[in-house]
Amino acid sequence: MKLVFAGTPEVAVPALDALIASDRHEVAAVVTRPDAPAGRGRRLVASPVAERAEEAGIEVLKPGRPRDEDFLARLREIAPDCCPVVAYGALLPKAALAVPARGWVNLHFSLLPAWRGAAPVQHSVMAGDEVTGASTFLIEEGLDSGPVYGVLTEEIRPTDTSGDLLTRLAFAGAGLLAATMDGIEDGTLHAVPQPAEGITLAPKITVEDAQVRWADPALRVDRVVRGCTPAPGAWTLFRGERLKLVQATPVLDRTDLAPGELSAAKNNVYVGTGSHAVELIWVQPQGKKPMKAADWARGVRIAPGELLGL
Repeated sequence: MKLVFAGTPEVAVPALDALIASDRHEVAAVVTRPDAPAGRGRRLVASPVAERAEEAGIEVLKPGRPRDEDFLARLREIAPDCCPVVAYGALLPKAALAVPARGWVNLHFSLLPAWRGAAPVQHSVMAGDEVTGASTFLIEEGLDSGPVYGVLTEEIRPTDTSGDLLTRLAFAGAGLLAATMDGIEDGTLHAVPQPAEGITLAPKITVEDAQVRWADPALRVDRVVRGCTPAPGAWTLFRGERLKLVQATPVLDRTDLAPGELSAAKNNVYVGTGSHAVELIWVQPQGKKPMKAADWARGVRIAPGELLGL
């Protein structure tokens, strides 16, 4: 099939690579979000998908909005058979959905209908799921509600951050998306409607969602830290300034600290929660680089009974 691939961040690149490598399909063009400011200089930078497509000599389309008539006209000129999508980052209008004869097929990082929305991996980690996966489905106007072509499953490991899990799913999902294109092309794969039961939503994680609440149980604190790593980053307050929590782990045998209470030893930093303590491994003070929590604690000279949080 002739394909137009839509995607933007690094997590979409393995799927693009898999389709470029396929001897059955042609990636005629790539659709991605416009260049965005990045770094201290805030200069405009192309998306990872745009950079990879340009390396491969593939036409790159960067519409400000997918409903822009210039973009729709070019899409019609290319006349793709199918448009695979991975984390494109914009809603597709009816006019765009109608162009490819075999539709737009999205690789979504959950076992649909669970975790429909922008942040399925983060929500899955924060909810304490033991298993997640990826699904390919035909895009329709509803939010991740279209019929499903294929799925794969992936175990969530006890120490997984959302970044760890998303990286594994990106590479495994690349194979699933390529196989889905093959099945659509040869007629052996047919989309099946999602069940009406088991729908959960995964909206974008906000900075407020990422604030650690020390009255919560330690397992919840652990899930928030892992689920919000690397972005937007779990955080708390220390002496009125934000302290990002890069890595922490529950300590099941310590229950002597009040919620938010700090205890620093030579090589360890503990914080009380609503159940047992957690040990801070890596932190990032405001305006500084990540550092070992023990080094941070020595630098700030934690007072007895001092608290994290409000």
